[in-house]
Amino acid sequence: MTTRRAAIAATLLAPALAQAQGAWQPTRPIRFVVPFPAGGATDVVARVLGERLQETLGQPVVVENRTGAGGNIGVENVVRSAPDGTTLLMGTTGTLTVNPHLYSNLGFDPLRDLAPISMAFTTDHVLIVNPNVQAQTAQEFLALVRAQPGRLSYGSAGSGSSTHTVPELFRLAARVDITHVPYRGSAPALNDVVAGNVQVMLDQIPSAIGQIQAGRVRALAVTGARRSPLLPNVPTMAEIGLPDAQATSWGAVMAPGGTPAPVVARFNAAIREALAQQAVKDRLAAAGAEAVSSTPEELATYLRAESEKWARVVREARITVN
Repeated sequence: MTTRRAAIAATLLAPALAQAQGAWQPTRPIRFVVPFPAGGATDVVARVLGERLQETLGQPVVVENRTGAGGNIGVENVVRSAPDGTTLLMGTTGTLTVNPHLYSNLGFDPLRDLAPISMAFTTDHVLIVNPNVQAQTAQEFLALVRAQPGRLSYGSAGSGSSTHTVPELFRLAARVDITHVPYRGSAPALNDVVAGNVQVMLDQIPSAIGQIQAGRVRALAVTGARRSPLLPNVPTMAEIGLPDAQATSWGAVMAPGGTPAPVVARFNAAIREALAQQAVKDRLAAAGAEAVSSTPEELATYLRAESEKWARVVREARITVN
């Protein structure tokens, strides 16, 4: 911790400990940074959660979209913010545990320079193909790509995105050769799968569900540990014989490193209370996400495991960012 941060933390900690039961309460508006554009699942969850935190904590919670560089700009903004209880981050799989292994010059380490507060949500990916692909099941698809290595292509939202890293995990687990075609966003990639310009995608379920239900793409497998309620007839990767291809995209609430323990504890309690509410669960489910909370310690352990997992995928698949 820097001297400046230590001073801020000490100043904040003294009145916090003096309050009844040691419970800290915010006295200023709270910035909730989302490192991606408005409208995506991460942004939706942050806004739903922000509304509840505002009610519980009695201070305005303003969602701030700070985009760019694969989410690194928003994360760095929080890393550089004062640890005074006025700034939160909705971190994700990519920004917290993948990007550190993709970018050699970040200048910060999310696991070292941020304070874990709580998990917030999870969402799975689904393997989809253009209907013209001659495979009705995942097993038929695997047989097809193994028989014709390199012929099929998969679209992604861009190099280093979850729609790039999750397919590479799948490719490693299945030992198949599928060509990566990066796009500038998930929507254009999905559109090209529908059009048949690329044949395959491992998109997040909330993004792909509309096209699946319309019959414009065919769903073959989901990446979660269990079947998705939105796609109950689609098997998991484990069910098709690829347990090592299991992957979940997630979001977690973080604070600047050095944030005092009473502040972390108060935010954790408020977040867990919010995520336990059925109305919140329903709103997240409508966006294709599942409400999931944790203790700060549980989150820290999970982040370390996820970082190790994606470091291996980045290394073995030789993933680079352009």
